Amino acid sequence: MWIPISDEPISCFPHFDVAAESEDWIVVSKGAPLIVHPSNGKREPNLLEGVEELLRYELVNGAALSLVNRLDRETSGLTLIAKNRSAARQLGRAIQRRLMHKEYLAIVRGWPEWKETVCTAPILRQGEVGESRIWVKQTVHPAGKECITAFRVERTLESASGPLALVRCIPETGRMHQIRVHLAHLGHSIAGDKIYGPSEDCYLEYIQHGWNRELEKQLILHRHALHACRLEFPFDEETFTAESPLPEDMKRLLDL
Repeated sequence: MWIPISDEPISCFPHFDVAAESEDWIVVSKGAPLIVHPSNGKREPNLLEGVEELLRYELVNGAALSLVNRLDRETSGLTLIAKNRSAARQLGRAIQRRLMHKEYLAIVRGWPEWKETVCTAPILRQGEVGESRIWVKQTVHPAGKECITAFRVERTLESASGPLALVRCIPETGRMHQIRVHLAHLGHSIAGDKIYGPSEDCYLEYIQHGWNRELEKQLILHRHALHACRLEFPFDEETFTAESPLPEDMKRLLDL
């Protein structure tokens, strides 16, 4: 049995910053838990509508926005948006050919026994191979799709909540929840992860009753500590790079 997400929108502030921009595309860095586009008919602030408001003049003059890459609601960081159909096609082909380079920073529980590693475990939706109360939950399984992520430990620290590590994550493929699933599979789930952390009960409790002190004790952070920090992509025979600094909530967790 799976439990659907509540119809009530999650309260959030629609904050984002422009990281890079051209006549054909814009890269913005979003906060969490801002969703990137309207979902399930819910009326709530979302990134796409915010960018549409920012680019209202260009839209009146023929621009057509298209999300090139998407982030989970609770993942902060860089999202690339095409401003016209031609740019959308070109950037879409770059993703298909794996020419887009993405890097994330995650704060994980425990100290990995490796400095660097590559996880190649295939993943699929857990409900396809077993019982799951969460429709979107993914799992490692031999029948899953190819999935490749490189990891490198940037820093380790001892916190009041136990040992933590800052890990750089470089996905080669783009599966749903890929980084979160692979890190949990390696034994180091992301701090604040309600689905792949201590127990999926955390997610169900949060959806039904919201954030509370018991969840804070289990999860440490109100959202999963994953940030899309760097994006490199080709466009018109040039390579462009955008970067986004670690957000304040993750800095505080690292005591930076």
